[in-house]
This record gives sequence, C-alpha cells and structure tokens, in this order.
Amino acid sequence: MNFNQKNIIITGGSSGIGKATAQLLVSLGANLTIIARNQTTLDQAQAEIELVKLHQNQKFFTLSADVSVREEAENAIKRAIELLGSVDILILSAGMAYPGYFRELPIEVFERTMAVNYWGSLYCIREVLPKMVEQNQGKIILISSAAGLIGIYGYTAYSPTKFALRGLAESLRGELKPLGIQVSIVYPPDTNTPQLVAENKTKPPETKAINGMVKPWEPEAVAQDILQGIKNNQFAITPGLEIKLLNIFHSLLLSLINRYFDHVIQNFKS
Repeated sequence: MNFNQKNIIITGGSSGIGKATAQLLVSLGANLTIIARNQTTLDQAQAEIELVKLHQNQKFFTLSADVSVREEAENAIKRAIELLGSVDILILSAGMAYPGYFRELPIEVFERTMAVNYWGSLYCIREVLPKMVEQNQGKIILISSAAGLIGIYGYTAYSPTKFALRGLAESLRGELKPLGIQVSIVYPPDTNTPQLVAENKTKPPETKAINGMVKPWEPEAVAQDILQGIKNNQFAITPGLEIKLLNIFHSLLLSLINRYFDHVIQNFKS
C-alpha cells in the first residue's frame, strides 16, 4: 500500500505511538488530521510533524477533543473528514493507563480508563463508518496492548479496556470485511512514551518487575510495524517476537506465565 496522498485520522496523535505514526505517515506523503485533548501538545506536535512533509501541498490539521466524550469524538471525526475531504484510514491511538493495586484505585480511575480506551475508540469508529461504507473502502486500526492479550498484575483498570478493544476488533472484522473495510488491532509492548513515564509514577513494584522482563520499544519502531501491518492487511499487528508468540500461544502459555508472575510477586511478599 502506498500512503502518498491517503487521507488519515489519528486519535491520540500528539504524543507517543500516535505522534510517531503521524510523523512517519506525513513523511510518506499522507494527508493527516490528528486529534488530542491538549492544545499545547497538539501545537508542539504540529510544529514537529510539519518539518517532515514530503510535499508542500500536503494537508495536515490538528483538532482538540476529548474522545471519551461522545459528542466531542463525533464532532472531531466529522470535522476531520470535512477537512481532509474523505478518509482512508482511522488509527485509534488515544489511550491512558493508571496502574495500581485494585483495592486502592478509586472507582473513577476504572470509569475514566474505560471511557478513554474503549468508548473513545468505539465513538470514533461509529462516526467514521458511514463514510467508509459509502466509499466501499477503508482501514480501521485499533491500538490495544500486550496487556490486552494477558492480564497483568497492577493493571486491573487498564487490561480489561484493552481486552475490550480486542473483542470489538474481532467482532467487527468479519462484519466489515464484505463492505471493503479492513480492521486491524495492534498489540504494542511497553513503549518509551510520556504515558509510560506517567504510569511509572503509580506502578506497583511487582508490576515494574514483571514489565522489566522486556526492554521497552521506541515509538518510532512500533510505528514502523504498524505501517507494515497496514500494508500487509494484517488483522493482528504484533511488534516483536515476544508479542507474536504471546498472541499465538497466550491461552496455552497462560498457566506457565501465571506461575512465573506468581514467583516474581512472591519475592515482594517474603
């Protein structure tokens, strides 16, 4: 697939994996609208991304919206399509994580995490779908996590939201394929992003020990894998060998993985 002159919308496009993907796409000639909550961060991202344009006439826009609020998400997608003229690809990278012990996390953290990660993706998909159906083509890329393949200690507010995205993607894939719309889901490992920095502030030591098993990726490397997966029409995009194996064998390996996790956690209890 050639991304030159493709019209693409990215939520959460002002930082982390979303921004790295936006930069790569713009460098390949794509027209882009990125959506994020913070206008200051959007302005900074815009300045960086403008520098890598392949063509001076490329379209690039930013929109400030909280995708967890249905009206804001719908209006932002609607406006993005108006600005671009059409939409070829929707990449859903907006997300949040707030790790901690289940019994200590406020219920608002669970509600907010589900609102951003799951509902924020669903609202945007529903708004973009009529245009893609009209065009009889399009690609929808959901960003899940390795924690969407296996539940991880300390991520009781986060993992379920990423599992939910997996269920949504698997359910949508067959329904939308006859309409010419490709659905993909990405399972990134830990990635060096501002979100990871924020997570580490509340992450239990047991979670840090488990996550320390795998070195974090750089967002640019994840972005490369995302684009390669889009080109190949992959349903599951799995950066790195560990995630590929986890995606294929996680049910078979679950007992062994849980025993290892229990061993790691027990070291903190003894």
